[in-house]
Amino acid sequence: MNRDWLCSYLKPRLQRGQGENLSRQLYRHLRELIRQTRLAPGSAVPASRQLAEALALGRNTVLAAYEQLIAEGYLESRHGSGTYVCQAFASTASPAPAALPRRELSRRGVQLQAYSRLPASKFGAFIPGQPELARFPHQQWQKCLARSQRTAPLEWMHYQREGGLQALRHALAEYLFLTRSVRCSPEQILVTSGTQVGLALIAKLLADPGDIAWLEEPGYTGAQAAMLEAGLACRPVPVDQHGLAPLSCAASPKLIYATPAHQYPTGVIMGLARRLELLQTARHHDSWIIEDDYDGEFSHTANPLAALQSLDQDNRVIYLGTFSKVMFPALKLGYLVLPPELVEAFRHCQARLHGETGYLHQAALADFIERGHFAQHIRNMRELYAHRQHLLRTAMARYLGDALPISGGEAGMHLLANLPLGFDEWELQDAAAKQGLWLRPLARHFLGKADRNGLVLGYAAVPDERIAPASQALARLLESRL
Repeated sequence: MNRDWLCSYLKPRLQRGQGENLSRQLYRHLRELIRQTRLAPGSAVPASRQLAEALALGRNTVLAAYEQLIAEGYLESRHGSGTYVCQAFASTASPAPAALPRRELSRRGVQLQAYSRLPASKFGAFIPGQPELARFPHQQWQKCLARSQRTAPLEWMHYQREGGLQALRHALAEYLFLTRSVRCSPEQILVTSGTQVGLALIAKLLADPGDIAWLEEPGYTGAQAAMLEAGLACRPVPVDQHGLAPLSCAASPKLIYATPAHQYPTGVIMGLARRLELLQTARHHDSWIIEDDYDGEFSHTANPLAALQSLDQDNRVIYLGTFSKVMFPALKLGYLVLPPELVEAFRHCQARLHGETGYLHQAALADFIERGHFAQHIRNMRELYAHRQHLLRTAMARYLGDALPISGGEAGMHLLANLPLGFDEWELQDAAAKQGLWLRPLARHFLGKADRNGLVLGYAAVPDERIAPASQALARLLESRL
């Protein structure tokens, strides 16, 4: 234990003027720490002179406590080395205290816990949403980060409330216009600590508890969790071959969440007619549309559609982007493109409720973009992911033929494998985990009862040489259950 921490623990517990003298009190507290192994067996305790000075005690007071602990076998003195906790206490920690009464989560907490289950592993075939990190240009990123650290002004160490570093917002505004046709000024961009922070801000600032939110069915569980956490009434809206089908839901929404560029998890791309229909529906209900463009950079078609926001004439689309897929998840940076009238409120509330991500990383990212590394990395990954998708489709066709229809694939980092109705996805997930395969059941993405079975298969982070063996292992599991 650190000496300063030990003194911080002991100081308030040593009571002067009590019936028990200070030496005995010190002995008792040190003995209890040793018995609980909070003073680790074999660790050195402070020299008596140092401890006496730190605790404002006489040295003889400390020596008396140490001598008693040595006599009882709690401490041992090593000539010329110091005083140490006896090794005999390595496996004799005090018994655990009695269990406290069980306390339950709130109803909302139970719901959120259900949406917050984490995968057993961070990597492997076929975990979805995981980018290829081994091919990330680490050296270029480290150089940008180093430049940011060398030139960082002192003010970056303070709390920030500007909505993001100006240099990054300028770089983003140009990038979004050129690549996704998003129309915005740098002032309309709010840099967030990831997608979930952006969703939480939207749900809490633009809707009240009990207001209705339309969510794609099946859809992104993070959006479902954010709306539930804000106390909204979530209404599942079916996804057909054209994307979110707004006319199928009669309830008037405050918020409409959609992934037009690449619906998650089905992979459907929303066409122009459906996009115009969605905008008209939002106008009719006076709703806000949340356009989550989570992996729009990875289109595998020659002419990808521009962002839905580019068609918006009423300033009712909020564009949501993230760097978790195009850079790396631990960066924890996302952004919102807001209608002008929302910018100030969102900026103030983010600063108060969530705080802003450090400007060192934002400056490094702006530098990374401006030097061309970002665009080059996206090009490299788009090519790599298209190649790996081809390998996955080829392997599935080889080992399963038509038994497992595959849909999606015009964009993104995953495919949807369609299973026969009645198939137990959860049992298959457990069986696959024992073989080192990571499978995500489609049923996990339904707010209500799933009306189809499937598996969301991520391929972006699966090395080329692992795709065929993993596909063969999956085929064997499926064949044993079909």
